[in-house]
Order: sequence, then C-alpha cells, then structure tokens
Amino acid sequence: MFATTNQDTAIQLLQAVGLTESALSTHLQALVATDARYLKDLKINITNALEAATLQKKEAYLLGFAVAINEKQPALQTALETLAREHGATDKEIAEVISCTSLMNANNVFYRFRHFVNKEFYNVTPAGIRMSIMANPVLGKEFFELLSLTVSALNGCEMCVTSHEEALLKHGTEQQRILDAVRLGAVLRSLTAIL
Repeated sequence: MFATTNQDTAIQLLQAVGLTESALSTHLQALVATDARYLKDLKINITNALEAATLQKKEAYLLGFAVAINEKQPALQTALETLAREHGATDKEIAEVISCTSLMNANNVFYRFRHFVNKEFYNVTPAGIRMSIMANPVLGKEFFELLSLTVSALNGCEMCVTSHEEALLKHGTEQQRILDAVRLGAVLRSLTAIL
C-alpha cells in the first residue's frame, strides 16, 4: 500500500515540472521503496514554489528552466521550457534565459574570486566580461534581475546576490517576490539532486 502511495506522489512530483514517469530515477525509486516522508515534502515544496502568488506561471517556469540549465539537467530543461512556452514564452525569451544563465555562471565565478581574494588589484581592475544583454533585456529589466539573482544564489556568489537584490529593490520589486524566486530556485535544485 505504501509503495503505491509513494509511487503516485513521485509521479505527481515529476508531473509538476513537466516530466513523465520515465524520469523516475534510482534515487526517487529509493524514496518510493522506503516510504520516505521527504518525497511528499518535496512535492509540496515544488508545487507551492511554482504556484507562488508573486510569480506569473510563465515567470515561474522560466526561472525553473534557468535552474535546470544551471544544474545541467537536460530532461528537466526540455520539460520546463515546454511549460514556459505553453504559458506564452517566446523563442527570444527562451534564448535570453539561456544567455542570462550562462552569463551569470561567468560573473559568479569571477566575482566570487574577487570576494574571496579581496585584493585591491583584482577589485579595481575591470572585469572584462561583456554583458550587453543586460542593457535592454527582452524579458524586461526587473525579471532579468530576478533571474540573475536566482542563478547567482544557486551558485553562491555573495557579491552578485547582493547586487541583484539591491537592483530589484530599486525597481520596486517586493521582497516577497524576491524570496519566492529564490525559494523556487532552491527547491528545484533539491529536485535535481535526486533526478
């Protein structure tokens, strides 16, 4: 009886992010087999994060798509891209999420290095990383900043997180929206650990 309930929960969890039963990994199967309470928690966490009132469906799926790219999860990338498109995402918006995630990976490494070493030469020398996509983003500056913040939080770059959070507040973004985006990134990353 427990295995059926857990199996259903696992399938519902996968369906919430657009995946099918074929994505049931050995880690997920281990949770199903042992009546792991965490499986239900994870399903609730992901469902709640995707349905946050401060995020439109398209935004939630685009943020999820960025997490899947960042965490190198091809099946999840395809699933979340499909969901984002079903909620109105365009080719240009999809391309911008891919570009932003890639750019944040460069910036996060560079600025973490600056922060960790904290020497004047590194801190005052220009980064030399082109960031022209930040000037006039297709998704709008506010959402681009939200996307940048979420990826930077995943990658653990304190300087980038602080900078993007500050920029969001200057755009008038509510702190709840910022928290919801980062929570979505966090719970989707927890899913990628067991896919």
